[in-house]
Amino acid sequence: MKKLHRILRRTVSTLVIVVAVLIFAAWLLMRGSLAQLDGSRALAGVHANVTVERDALGVVTIKAQSRDDAMYALGFVHAQERFFEMDLMRRMAAGELAELVGSAAVDMDKQHRPFRLRERAQAALTTLAPDERATLDAYRDGINAGLAALRSRPWEYWLLGEKPAPWTEVDSILAIDAMFFDLNGADNARELAFAQIKSALGESVYKFLSASGGPWDAPLTGPPMNYPQLPGVADIDLRKLDPKLLHMPPQRAEKKATPGSNGFGVNGALTATHAALIADDMHLPLRVPNIWFRARIEYPNPRRAGQLVDLIGVTLPGLPALVAGSNRHVAWGFTNSYGDWMDWVRVELDPKGPTRYKTADGWKELSQSTQIIKVHAAPDVKLDVRDTQWGPILAKDADGTPLALAWTAIEPGGANMQFARMDTAETVDEAVDIANTAGMPAQNFIVGDRAGNIAWTIAGKIPKREGACDPLLPCDWSQANTGWNGWLAPADYPRLSNPPWQRIWTANARTLDWESPDYAKLGDGGYDFGARARQIRDDLKAKTQFTPDDMLAIQLDDRALLMRNWHDLLGKVLTRAGDAAPFADMKKYSADWNERADPASVGYRLAHDFRQEVIDTVLDGFAAAVRAKYSDFKLPKLGQAETLVDDILLHRPENLLPPGYASWDDLLQQCAQRVGEKLAAMPGGIAKRNWGEVTKTHIRHPLSGALPGMGWLLDMPSRELPGDINMPRVQASNFGASERFAVEPGHEEYGYFHMPGGQSDNPLSPFYGAGDAAWAAGKAQPFLPGVATHTLELRPGNN
Repeated sequence: MKKLHRILRRTVSTLVIVVAVLIFAAWLLMRGSLAQLDGSRALAGVHANVTVERDALGVVTIKAQSRDDAMYALGFVHAQERFFEMDLMRRMAAGELAELVGSAAVDMDKQHRPFRLRERAQAALTTLAPDERATLDAYRDGINAGLAALRSRPWEYWLLGEKPAPWTEVDSILAIDAMFFDLNGADNARELAFAQIKSALGESVYKFLSASGGPWDAPLTGPPMNYPQLPGVADIDLRKLDPKLLHMPPQRAEKKATPGSNGFGVNGALTATHAALIADDMHLPLRVPNIWFRARIEYPNPRRAGQLVDLIGVTLPGLPALVAGSNRHVAWGFTNSYGDWMDWVRVELDPKGPTRYKTADGWKELSQSTQIIKVHAAPDVKLDVRDTQWGPILAKDADGTPLALAWTAIEPGGANMQFARMDTAETVDEAVDIANTAGMPAQNFIVGDRAGNIAWTIAGKIPKREGACDPLLPCDWSQANTGWNGWLAPADYPRLSNPPWQRIWTANARTLDWESPDYAKLGDGGYDFGARARQIRDDLKAKTQFTPDDMLAIQLDDRALLMRNWHDLLGKVLTRAGDAAPFADMKKYSADWNERADPASVGYRLAHDFRQEVIDTVLDGFAAAVRAKYSDFKLPKLGQAETLVDDILLHRPENLLPPGYASWDDLLQQCAQRVGEKLAAMPGGIAKRNWGEVTKTHIRHPLSGALPGMGWLLDMPSRELPGDINMPRVQASNFGASERFAVEPGHEEYGYFHMPGGQSDNPLSPFYGAGDAAWAAGKAQPFLPGVATHTLELRPGNN
């Protein structure tokens, strides 16, 4: 036994040594890929000395003698702090992700590769102005210099067993394309579903389910919409459905939150500085590091001799530009517009030769190619692609006709570098002109200037539609004067400047009067429900003077104005239900309610889950009716689901009651019972089901899941946070405000900024996760960078 013990001790000791060596090796690799923060480095790509400062949060200040040198330095810093995330972004857009991460990404590559965005990006380069191309080239060179200057490749590549490929100028166009995927999606599933709904259930039901708004709307112009017309019994009678077509529990149309944002501002008459005040919080999936990279960039102003361009805000690693923030003359932010930027085109193939398709100019040959998807540590995958002049063939209409997807992302000019010209914009009018020519995902653009002016418009290209097609359904573009005919001229863009009410607000809902010509130019790509926009509008109307602190209070507003109605309805249902399980506990804990999305509140959780169960149950009746004809039908995300169900519950038409329920009261009680039983079956029962259990954050590094047990090092601390989707403080476990700021151009010292996830992607960096706690707490931090704690000088020469 003693001999065995000695052997075991030696074995354990050896294992401990091996583990220690591996940990030390991993530490060395991570340390070797840390960004250089101090000292001096000679680089062939800069033409004069450039200073790169960092404050305690890692916010970078770049001081250069030219724009191209500034962007070279920005590329150098982006590469040293974020190259892996930049690589993921360009590969995701091009459909080349599996080459780096393996077979898990093949399905995504198959979805993205048919758009051939790398080829399109290459073509886009040829349209750039000489100064734009020079800046892009300088940024590219800075990225590759920054990557080469690391003592070791970024640590993620050691883990994957790969080496990083150099950055090219094409990749920066792909970075724009990646945002198209993030903000628009790639499948246009909503309009495919509408085609099946109309085919199966007819015009009136289709019109009802495709409503664009309702009484909760708060557009910038025009009144709220009315409730949509309820389909009558002659159109549909859900009571006659086979109950087997229903999903139990009801299937949710969309489980994940969709990209959105809050953007709002007030004019100078409402501020002490008399400058406009702009606030922005862009809602995106949350990750480590954050998608944005904070920077201040200074260089001589080409418009004003002796003056500096001074850009302050957030950049997107992969692009040589400030995305949102201030240039001291104007400040701006974005929200996703949800206009209609994708259309399905019915493709008539030639019966005599299926490689030809019909156009308004006659028959044309399909462009056919075999795309090779390279897969790390696995065989290549071949993907056959058929392309038309409108876009690739990706789906079939309800009657089986092939469909090509037209998308602004793949149209010539859809992606360009025009928005970088915001660096020298001095007025709201100049900023709006730039926004209307920018090639990017079409966004609501909220802007204000130091003279106090404010404006809203669309940033990004808008297709010019012709013909009488319903834009929510597939259409035959082989008819003359039908479809998209280039881009809308900037002079024809919708704009709203200095409205008499002195305030502007957007929150992904409808912005324009639905009866106006401008509304038709944008269309409806899935507008969000109007509750969030209305709450922001009313918050703005409640005050006559504003400071940045007032804007933060609006961004953090977690009052449950929408949920109040559902809490009251649940109370009535529980009163009728009696005291049997689970209703007794639901009654007791439903009182734990303070009219906020409070993480400690069980009452909010009950009202929230009851609301969702009722919406899912009611709408699943319609989905079941479609499944009678299309068995694989899935209800798409309906931004106006609340409006539809509210309309139904207000009138309680018997023909829209799904089978299996004796009455609408019975449906509501069964929904409450299902919610109560589900929550009661969880550990601790209903008493432990607070709202914070839902919003508890999971903000993770992309490779955290591949390294079991390393979440403590790579991920942000989990926190139970206030907020929900239909209120200004948008919050879910891995979704929410990717930043919050408010700023008055020319008075940036009064502004604030905070964001989750930090600046660096290296866990050994002092800036990994820096600022995350302040973001979670809703604590204002200065908009301007703090005192420099690190200084790096980049100088001309060979290192």
